[in-house]
Amino acid sequence: MLTVPAEALCDYIDRELEPSDWLEIDQNRISAFADVTLDHQFIHVDEEKAAGTPFGGTIAHGYLTLSLVSYFAAHCGIRPQNALMAINYGSDKVRFLQPVKVNSRLRAHATLKEVEERAAGQILLKTSFTVEIAGEDKPAMVADILSLFILS
Repeated sequence: MLTVPAEALCDYIDRELEPSDWLEIDQNRISAFADVTLDHQFIHVDEEKAAGTPFGGTIAHGYLTLSLVSYFAAHCGIRPQNALMAINYGSDKVRFLQPVKVNSRLRAHATLKEVEERAAGQILLKTSFTVEIAGEDKPAMVADILSLFILS
């Protein structure tokens, strides 16, 4: 994660940051997410039945991909210096463009879009994330994520 002085954040608007490392999405991760969210649709957890679909096997939940934004942000995002914590504030746009097949590798690219001082010691960042799939032309997901940073 890139850490810069709060007053320099605006200098990074519309500049793509370094991408994250690749992360493999295996069946164990998909099944664990299904267990936590109680979403056991066969396309995610039944390898035999999913093999007969156009995907040829299981796929990750779209919300699993979205949930990984926190992980990716810690590796390819941007934050102000002196941040005590970051709070997920929401999203302005999320689109799942392509399914993530089991054993795919994902990585994210981040671009800072907006910086807003909310209150004294609070900065809201809007960051655009693109989650790509290794070997695929179309990304898995694009999302504009809002993060509220509380400064010391």
